[in-house]
Amino acid sequence: MMADHGEPCTGSDESYCMNGAKCFKIPSMSTLTCLCNDNYVGSRCEQLQLESTSYNSQETGMMVAIVIILILIVLLLAGIIYLICKVKRKSRDSRGIA
Repeated sequence: MMADHGEPCTGSDESYCMNGAKCFKIPSMSTLTCLCNDNYVGSRCEQLQLESTSYNSQETGMMVAIVIILILIVLLLAGIIYLICKVKRKSRDSRGIA
């Protein structure tokens, strides 16, 4: 039976591919080829490819913008609290001197 990848390997060639990959002989090529399972790469499917998650640039930019806005809000609130405390202290001091 002919598959998209060639004919399935037979005999000792069946063990050419690693990690449960399927081995095929392609008539126009002199080497065997492997169809790897998920998470495996390499000419013989010998390398485990770890899954990674990465954010696209829009998500990263949005997260950075939110963090910057939150920092600015905290700084603004700290400034307002400082000024309120300073005004209250000044009014207390002026009442105590008079």
